[in-house]
Amino acid sequence: KSDFINFISDQEWKSIEPVSSWFGPSSFLMSSMSALFQLSMWIRHCHGYLTENVGIPVWGSYAVFALATLFSGLILGLVSEALMPSLPQ
Repeated sequence: KSDFINFISDQEWKSIEPVSSWFGPSSFLMSSMSALFQLSMWIRHCHGYLTENVGIPVWGSYAVFALATLFSGLILGLVSEALMPSLPQ
């Protein structure tokens, strides 16, 4: 506690370089990292629900997530092909 008070009272905080906007808490990069972390927590929650409440074996839960990953990749690929104009060759 005393180190923190000395840090403020001696104005040592002025000698610290500010964080660049690229790594700031509200930047696109950090917001994306937060979204990925939230997604991983949601997947963990779903895995626990599938194995504990529904009674699916662990390998079955992994198979569900593998199929969901493949299906979402297929959908994203189809959407990206539909939205991108044809490039001349």
